[in-house]
Amino acid sequence: MIHALSLSDMTISRGERRLFHGLDLTLKAGELLTLTGANGAGKTSLLRAIAGLLRPDAGTVVFQDGDGNPLDDRVARGRETHFLGHQDGLKTGRTAREELGFQCDWLGHTPHGFDQAVETFGLTPLLDLEVRRLSAGQRRRLAMGRLVGSPRALWLLDEPMAPLDARWRDAFADQMRRHLDADGLIVAAVHDPLPLTSRTLDLGGRA
Repeated sequence: MIHALSLSDMTISRGERRLFHGLDLTLKAGELLTLTGANGAGKTSLLRAIAGLLRPDAGTVVFQDGDGNPLDDRVARGRETHFLGHQDGLKTGRTAREELGFQCDWLGHTPHGFDQAVETFGLTPLLDLEVRRLSAGQRRRLAMGRLVGSPRALWLLDEPMAPLDARWRDAFADQMRRHLDADGLIVAAVHDPLPLTSRTLDLGGRA
């Protein structure tokens, strides 16, 4: 299980423009790191680099276990990391029930993971609807179901609360607290402050 995440001398560019360089950071179990900065500052790119979806120009990403030993990158990302991007990554032709079931099965769920996800995010009225018929907030709640249905140590979240109304923002904030209390780790790119205590990394950038 991932107990620490370390980035060393990380440099990422987009096209000809360098987003940031020489970035070092360490995140430990139970910690939340919020990424802030202007649009285009590199928040999403940094999340994608940690998730292994983008190759940085330079630098390393190291995952560690509870004894400080490095973990295999592929295992840590494949079995212990959730990436919830700005796009929800849902199949619009499936029903919400089919999509959540697929996500939980694919990612490896707990015995009651599906039911817990449905209860946590109020998905019961949505289960028989096609994903294409759901609102942006409903789709985000459905996508969030994988975080509860298939628990993993590291959550990488890109503007997780943007489409949610106040009720579901509070509900998700509670799930984030529970995850951190259970020694989980969270890195979240945000524009608006999260209602939790966190460290902040401001990537700056241009408006």
